[in-house]
Amino acid sequence: MQIRVGYELRYTFPRSTAMILTLNVHHSRVSDLVRPDYLLTDPALPIRSYRDGFGNWCTRLVAPAGSLRIWCDAVVNDSGAPDEVAPWAEQHSPDALPEEVLVYLLGSRYCETDLLSDFAWKLFSGGPTGWHRVQAVCDFVHRHIRFGYEYANPTKSALGAYNEGLGVCRDYAHLAIALCRCMNIPARYCTGYLGDIGVPRADSPMDFAGWFEAYLGGRWYTFDPRNNTPRIGRVLIARGRDAADVAINTTFGENTLDSFFVRTDEVTNA
Repeated sequence: MQIRVGYELRYTFPRSTAMILTLNVHHSRVSDLVRPDYLLTDPALPIRSYRDGFGNWCTRLVAPAGSLRIWCDAVVNDSGAPDEVAPWAEQHSPDALPEEVLVYLLGSRYCETDLLSDFAWKLFSGGPTGWHRVQAVCDFVHRHIRFGYEYANPTKSALGAYNEGLGVCRDYAHLAIALCRCMNIPARYCTGYLGDIGVPRADSPMDFAGWFEAYLGGRWYTFDPRNNTPRIGRVLIARGRDAADVAINTTFGENTLDSFFVRTDEVTNA
């Protein structure tokens, strides 16, 4: 199957302002691109690209004073297979983990392991380990948080999501990540495209999605506590410790986001 992905962001800047954008499809999916995901601007601007410390493709530019439109319209090949389910995947003891995944055991900006550790051990230490423990975390988070775009708050952390019981997909992911890390399971935040493919179309505007990956049985597996069921057509953009590492834009000055549009649609012959 093929998926059309893209976005359009419109800003107004009172003065020339530097920006960092993390909007390109992850390098692990580049070979799947049928139509390239070029980041385009109006007015046309010089841009520089680089790979950050987590391997994500990022773009630097300087927005001029006035209006700026940033957009992309790409097509991606996809297997059409749902997220993998691996109930046999085992949990590693911390001393057996590869060094490169240890950072995903630590607390981070939005995932306060120190404040959630006692709760996590009380709730999950008596249950199964490995895949089933991560799924138990997802089940808890899925039940505990009520979804609503009106609950979005860019400063809300895992602890805030737990205390409020309200949030959007990134809040589900942050709480699940923090709880997994408390239980010595490496977990990392993911952002990307996830359209209503294979499920009823939601009666709400499309947005970028947040989920997470847990390290089990020597590899990373996808988990999504917001939906809490395997989904089709997930297209990764970036990974990091939490949402602070994968912000779609970081703007070094005053600005107004005038409009925001995201597309994730299955390509049909109709």
